[in-house]
Amino acid sequence: MRVHELVAEEKWSKRYHHIKEFERLLADEGTRIVKIFLNISKEEQAERLRARLEEPAKAWKFHKSDLANLELWDDFRTAYKKAIERTSTDFAPWYVVAANRKWYRNLVVSSILIDTLEDMNPKYPPPERGLDEVSIT
Repeated sequence: MRVHELVAEEKWSKRYHHIKEFERLLADEGTRIVKIFLNISKEEQAERLRARLEEPAKAWKFHKSDLANLELWDDFRTAYKKAIERTSTDFAPWYVVAANRKWYRNLVVSSILIDTLEDMNPKYPPPERGLDEVSIT
């Protein structure tokens, strides 16, 4: 929205505050928030776009507007950087993951999620009392 000027700066800049406050509400109520930005290089994105054109099974992913957006790469990078800076907090941090290589991306994302789940230490709720007396015939 920012790069293509679809929304006025006054509106999108206010959204950073709204995002942080919404995430604060969720965190205060016990929701664990994990935000991951998959960061690829302009060269890798161009290669992936080429593959979409060359491989019929991937053609559905390609849009002509992808080429125009590739030309605006630096503008998008600036916009993402600003959004991440403005919305990363102690209660809802961003993880920026190098994603040029999918195996590495998957390893890092999996590690983040495993660490988060281990820290949360989820447990099944206790069973209802008196179940040892229940018989199903």
